[in-house]
Amino acid sequence: MKNIDYIKDWLKKNLSSERYSHSLGCAQSAYELAKYYDLDSKKAYLAGLVHDCAKNMNNDTLLDLIKNEIKEGFLSCELKNPKVYHAIAGPYIAKKEFEIDDKVILNAIRRHTIGSLDMTLFDKIIFLADKIEPNTRDFEYSKVLYGYIQDNSGIKGLDTALLKCYSETIKSLVNRKLYICPVTIDVYNNLQENVRDLLTD
Repeated sequence: MKNIDYIKDWLKKNLSSERYSHSLGCAQSAYELAKYYDLDSKKAYLAGLVHDCAKNMNNDTLLDLIKNEIKEGFLSCELKNPKVYHAIAGPYIAKKEFEIDDKVILNAIRRHTIGSLDMTLFDKIIFLADKIEPNTRDFEYSKVLYGYIQDNSGIKGLDTALLKCYSETIKSLVNRKLYICPVTIDVYNNLQENVRDLLTD
């Protein structure tokens, strides 16, 4: 695997300045969440750092890469929303450019947009770190999500924060008249069944 300095330099050259700042923030938040949940914090930092490595690639380039190089491991519904192309291509870029072979990291990159019903604790941490990092995300919204984690013990707190994320994401997609992947609805419903009694607003 390439060292962190190489990875940061590549990201700085290939992402917008705001996206690079977001990536650094996500890495730090992922590190802190991993420590909180007793997971590998260094691995979480790396996953958070590179999760958006394909974000600033042209949509046509990404779609061509997905159809002609990646070819499998994605849902047809994902191709209806260009905003998630980077999550499909991200693991491919991370492996090619940074020589990252760790499946835990690659899976977390892959699942950081729409998620999946079989998300691991590590996947959830990267997903949430993407939403609460301090460099580019709304502070008050992040504060609410952190509150759910701190007020509820164990995985319940994390899942409650995730449910809040999915709720806001679905509202946003509806307001913008964008396609909602069925997986998003499935994950939302699953979280509802588990922790809806803990979501207060």
